Amino acid sequence: MAGLAAFGLLAAGCSTGGTGTRDEGEAHTDKVAPRASATPSATAEAPFRKVNAVRLLKADPKVSERVKADLKPCVKDEYPIDVSYGHITGATGQDVVVNVMTCGDAVGLGSYVYREDGSSYDNVFTSEEAPVYAEIDRGDLVVTRQMYAKGDKPAFASSEIVTTYRWSGTKFAKHDQVENDFSKAVGNDEGTEAPVPASP
Repeated sequence: MAGLAAFGLLAAGCSTGGTGTRDEGEAHTDKVAPRASATPSATAEAPFRKVNAVRLLKADPKVSERVKADLKPCVKDEYPIDVSYGHITGATGQDVVVNVMTCGDAVGLGSYVYREDGSSYDNVFTSEEAPVYAEIDRGDLVVTRQMYAKGDKPAFASSEIVTTYRWSGTKFAKHDQVENDFSKAVGNDEGTEAPVPASP
């Protein structure tokens, strides 16, 4: 009888938690169900507003004439720009990160951050040390620069420097920097150095 009683207690314990996370999951779903209906309205409260990035760049005195001269459509009205929206300056409005590239091989010519200020946008970051590319990563601004050594092919840089910036209240300050060196054996036939282009 003692053995049967022990077995009964064990079975009761298994029936309570025998399904493990499945029981826990069902209870969790019941608790969050009322909140799920509020998600669409929360998302609709602050959608990112698309901006005319080309117009921003062309009207910006901080964008060099060299970059503006290369800011032309690649096909029809498609410009070689990438645009990201987020919140990285602590502003009540949105921030916009714009990358300008070449049409042929997508080499980054310049990276810019615009901070919404009422009905206008202020340029709060500029990098035109090509090739460069900026992006938003978990609330930080991350800027990558490809580094080429003599003989490198355009698609295979020798290394890259990745710099993380954080907003200090009035400007972006460098927070962290990482350099990645790439293998010379990858991308080149038999691991040989790419030939240097002949002068015209």
